[in-house]
Amino acid sequence: MNNRISKATGILFLSCFLCVLGAKAGEVTLKITKQYLNFPVSHKVDRSRMTFSVAGEPDLSVVIRLAPAEADYWVFKDVSAWKGKTVKINYEGNEAGLAKIYQADQPAEQETMYKEKNRPQFHFTTRRGWINDPNGLVYYNGEYHLFYQHNPYENEWENMHWGHAVSRDLIHWTELPDALYPDHLGTMFSGSAVIDYDNTSGFGKKNNPAMVAAYTAASAEKQVQCIAYSLDNGRTFTKYEKNPVIDSKAKWNSQDTRDPKVFWYAPGKHWVLVLNERDGHSIYNSDNLKDWTYQSHVTGFWECPELFELPVDGDKNNTKWVMYGATGTYMIGSFDGKVFTPESGKHCYTTGCIYAGQTINNIPASDGRRIQIGWGRVTHPDMPFRGMMMLPTELTLRTTKDGVRLYSNPVKETEALFTPLKSWKSLSSDEANRLMKEYYDADCLRIKTTIKLSHATDAGFNLFGQRMIGYDMNSNTLNGVFYSPQDPTSMELTADIYIDRTTIEVFIDGGVYSYSMERRPDPNNKEGFHFWGNRIEVKNLEVFSVKSIW
Repeated sequence: MNNRISKATGILFLSCFLCVLGAKAGEVTLKITKQYLNFPVSHKVDRSRMTFSVAGEPDLSVVIRLAPAEADYWVFKDVSAWKGKTVKINYEGNEAGLAKIYQADQPAEQETMYKEKNRPQFHFTTRRGWINDPNGLVYYNGEYHLFYQHNPYENEWENMHWGHAVSRDLIHWTELPDALYPDHLGTMFSGSAVIDYDNTSGFGKKNNPAMVAAYTAASAEKQVQCIAYSLDNGRTFTKYEKNPVIDSKAKWNSQDTRDPKVFWYAPGKHWVLVLNERDGHSIYNSDNLKDWTYQSHVTGFWECPELFELPVDGDKNNTKWVMYGATGTYMIGSFDGKVFTPESGKHCYTTGCIYAGQTINNIPASDGRRIQIGWGRVTHPDMPFRGMMMLPTELTLRTTKDGVRLYSNPVKETEALFTPLKSWKSLSSDEANRLMKEYYDADCLRIKTTIKLSHATDAGFNLFGQRMIGYDMNSNTLNGVFYSPQDPTSMELTADIYIDRTTIEVFIDGGVYSYSMERRPDPNNKEGFHFWGNRIEVKNLEVFSVKSIW
């Protein structure tokens, strides 16, 4: 993107908005009068350290590619908490970029936000910067809270903050100011959040329980576990003065001790924390969210642990516990509050660009769903943001021919986004391809289809040369991954396909397996939507339009 701010306009911004009190090379002092500070970013320059000091005390240190001349794009920081205060900004790079920083009551380039060419239309993305793992997923006071790993200063990984967005329907999200910032213990890595209804931590007040976030602070020396609390619905957090609450590097002789997932274990009336440590997941207990005792360890997982209980086939009298890590593999077993005992696994329920899925804490018992959101490792070419959240899905346990397995399907709330356009039955591949020509130019679409193989042992469905479905019935592989249908002799495959501007998500045979991919059409391919396979039958084909969430 080009910098559209002229030199004269820049001087005006400097005099009218910065309210500069004093400046020298590599440093600027200003009084905050507006909601945002806007920063020009250029990927033609190296990162340099920028430090913010408020009232003479260092408050935040980050690295940024501050543009000394033309900006690729602009990023911003919400400085509402600093209004009326004097802020000193020190920058170790080319100080020419300091003169381009300006204050305003809206982010720079706001008029184009959510209108960009490669902005996903029904998946959450941040306005600016890099995002990865979802963090602190929790429901409270009618809001779903989505915290996430965020670099607000660039569309590449660095400066880990906790970004924050809220929703009342899991579909439409409002982005709020970042919730957690790097500090003397390190940058803010992944974690979780709970509501401390019984005030076990002592952070809450009468009729106002604390939202408590457990997170990893990561430095060059080690990764430690910390907590922070909020009494205003997650809008602001206070970090616990005695952090860290877990420092286990010495025990494991490993830098990899991170991503605490916390939940209340009602039968034992205590808190459980599941933590990635070296080669798997460890379990800790606490009565107050501050003092944690190590209990057990399960090897074979990497990053972003989860542990939760689900009914089998909807029977609340027959439940199993699920443990998984960031990659989509899981074990099924039992849990007594201290030890998880695997009974089967490892199994795989999802693959592709999804990673680090986390489930939402504190969903009301009247709802009862286990809802997951995962990070989409997607670049969005030429955009000032990178990464996204995949569709929220409901996780269930169902009995299959291979035993109890985890299913994943988009939550029912997503149905409001899709409007049926046309549907057909019993088509040849040629007929289906001819009918789908109408939708070649659609940037977003939902397609439900059932393919029946005949003479072919493999068949599929492409979009401009990209294989959305590639099923080999002989070797039992689906897009290269082993897949065996519930009926071993079945010659049919059902798929529910969600196509956004930069991603494709596919849910197979009712959600027993799903996968996702970055949308990468072949620019030389003119086929558009294309079913293939020797004399296959497209038994069912439904097409839906998509409403933008923005």
